[in-house]
Amino acid sequence: MNGLVLEGGGLRGMFTAGVLDAFDEAGLKFDGIIGVSAGALFGINYKSHQRGRAMRYNIAMRKEPRYMGLRALMKTGNIVSPHFSYHVLPFEIDVFDKDAFEADPTDFWMVCTDVLTGEPVYHKMSEFNHHEMEWCRATASMPAVSTPVEVDGMTLLDGGMVDAIPLKKFQEMGYDRNIVILTQPRDYFKKKMKITWLIKLLCRKFPMVGKCMARRHIMYNEELRYIAEEEKKGGTIIIAPERPLRIGRTELSEKKIRRVHQMGYEAGKKFLSTPHTKDFV
Repeated sequence: MNGLVLEGGGLRGMFTAGVLDAFDEAGLKFDGIIGVSAGALFGINYKSHQRGRAMRYNIAMRKEPRYMGLRALMKTGNIVSPHFSYHVLPFEIDVFDKDAFEADPTDFWMVCTDVLTGEPVYHKMSEFNHHEMEWCRATASMPAVSTPVEVDGMTLLDGGMVDAIPLKKFQEMGYDRNIVILTQPRDYFKKKMKITWLIKLLCRKFPMVGKCMARRHIMYNEELRYIAEEEKKGGTIIIAPERPLRIGRTELSEKKIRRVHQMGYEAGKKFLSTPHTKDFV
């Protein structure tokens, strides 16, 4: 089965959105998609065939205080406003195409972190409704700047803490030919966070969050090595920026959003010019 694995990274995910827009234009089809954090939030637009939507609403909302930023954090305790961003924007402002999403046969998965156990949670999203948007909120809720999300009896945060590039999990689920879209260049190597102590302090009610963040660089670099090894074996294709994207996780600069999206679009078009494309059409 053909799979698509989407890393997170906040607004670095505009690179992913650009690649996916190029893919959608070409009619590439996948049996399954798995996204982490922003990879999931932007990836759902691929299943609903809404090219340009991720870039469009992020540009439109860049000056909206209810959307994302310090004012949202001070008012709601979340860097991304929970109600406005997940329950107003996709239902009333830039409306998500529920019917197209649910009609498309592609299986869509997302990764969250159970903050009580420190283990990954893999959720299949088959419908689009308010309940499923809580799962979307959970996968993208960054620790220390987001409150944990209570959904289906679990307490969840960003999946990138424990499985940032879930290729191995997707392979275990039966997806043997995969495209992995990264939001960092191939030579990127994650260093240990200097503010782990602060995250532990801010998340002291959930000690497993601090433990996960303390070893996140180890997990991430191990996954980078794994996907590189899998690419050499065949069956895995990596698409990554050729240089650092230079956009912050929550940086709503129209110029940067458009630039990063264009970089992704060009990377997608470049892939489409290779013989590998035939495996996904």
